[in-house]
Order: sequence, then structure tokens, then C-alpha cells
Amino acid sequence: MFEIARPVPGLPDPNQVREFQRLGRLTIQEAGQLIRDRLRGDRRLEIATKAAHDFVTDVDRACEKLIVRAIERRFPDHAMVAEESHQNAIQDGFTWIVDPLDGTTNFIHGFPFFAVSMALALNGRIILGWVLDPLRGELFEAAAGAGASLNGRPLRVRSSGSLDDILLATGFPFREKALLAPYLAAFAAVFQRVGGIRRAGAAALDLAYVAAGRVDGFWELGLKPWDVAAGMLLIEEAGGLVTDFRGGDQALTCGHIVAGTPWAQPWLRETVARHMLPHLDPVPGRAVRSQ
Repeated sequence: MFEIARPVPGLPDPNQVREFQRLGRLTIQEAGQLIRDRLRGDRRLEIATKAAHDFVTDVDRACEKLIVRAIERRFPDHAMVAEESHQNAIQDGFTWIVDPLDGTTNFIHGFPFFAVSMALALNGRIILGWVLDPLRGELFEAAAGAGASLNGRPLRVRSSGSLDDILLATGFPFREKALLAPYLAAFAAVFQRVGGIRRAGAAALDLAYVAAGRVDGFWELGLKPWDVAAGMLLIEEAGGLVTDFRGGDQALTCGHIVAGTPWAQPWLRETVARHMLPHLDPVPGRAVRSQ
């Protein structure tokens, strides 16, 4: 495990950071165990529909309750942004950002690609992040200024390659169906140039895989802070780049994200932006309204 050993400008005292790290590691592992226990059990899932093609299960809610209670017991003055119960804006001071089960549709169908994601922000800046794959027992972790790791081993994005052989990940715009046509145009432009594209259905793990060098880039639109907060820090601390479609730093709040290696991300962002930006409102994150 890595720790912050000395003060970093803009971060709390290292002893306080270590306390946050211990809580994050313990809590996300407990949530992962809850998921594994339910998979081994014989009780049927309770599934509800939040919106078209957007589902929540009793496992999502149980994991979120576990995580939120653990944080509120230890740090009752911290703010909370959580997918199922605390859909607030990120606050000044400390804000925990929680996705109890990213990839719920995969989980419902038994498709083994889902994760628990947690992050801690200080005044809007992500300072700690964790993504846990409960099936593979892989804990991706990052701390601002201290790097990224997988089960304690340092992570780096892939250092070199060519566009002809890179592997990318993406997510379909299921929350932004009005943008499907330009998304497909961007997909086609990317697909014709690269070695391959995967869509596995859990953005937190996709981003963690960029940090681990398993894929070279990722893009999606219409995401929420809990989908991307931890993964963004993982990539940045592993040496990668993360921007919104305009090349700015608003991906966390606008939901449109392009991430990747320093040698692949600029090309991917430019290609995606060429097709997507004409269909986005000048206010980041909003689709252009029909006339």
C-alpha cells in the first residue's frame, strides 16, 4: 500500500489523509463482500427502474447504505454525493462521492463487469479514489500527489504505441439518446483508425483499466460525478490525461469525458469533439435544444 508521506500543497495533513485512506479501503472492501455474499445467496434481486434503461437493485441500496453510514459515523461533518440517496452538488470542504454498484445492468444479468467506486474531494478537487472489482478482488487506488496502485502495486498508463494497434473503451449514451447520432459518427471515425473498441458497461472500471494500461483510452458522455471521480484520479496519478470534450477540466461536472495515455488522448479528444461539439450547448454538459 502507498501512503502520503509528506505534506502536498492543497492537501490535508498526511496523518489525516492516512485516516481517510484506511476508512476508504475498509469500507469499499466491506461493500465488495456484501456483493459477493449476495451473488452466492439464493435470494432473488429486487429490481426497480429509475429511468428508461436505468435500474437499481436492493444490492445497490444496501451497499450505499453501508458506505454512507461508515463515512457519516466517522466524519459527520463531511458532505456526501451518492448515486441512490444523496444526489447533491459537490460542496466546499470535504465531499465523498460514491457509486455503490457501477454496472448495475451487468450485475442483474450476471455479466461479470461491475464495481464499487468511492472518491473524496476537497473543495472540488479529487484527492483520493478507489475502484473495487469485487469478483476479481482488484482494488485500484489513487491519492493526489502519491500515485496510483492495483492491490498495492504501482500503476502506469501504457507508455507508447500507435493508433493502429491501440485498444479503446467507450460507453453508449443511454442517458443522452438525443445525442446518439453524433456519438455513432464519432464512434465510426474512431473505429476506422484504431485496433479495437470495447463497451463493457461500467465506466469506473473502464477508467481504472486505462490507468492499468489495459486499454489506451476511454470516452463517454452524460456521466455523473460518481461514475468518474475515482477513475479520473487513477488515470491522472498513473500518468494519463483526462479532459472534457473541449479539452478543459470540467469532465467531473459536465459528464462528457475523454481519458487516455498522453500520446493517444489528444487524438481521441479531437476526433470525438469534431463530431460531438456541434451538438452540445455552450454550457458544458447540455445538449443543444431543438428549434
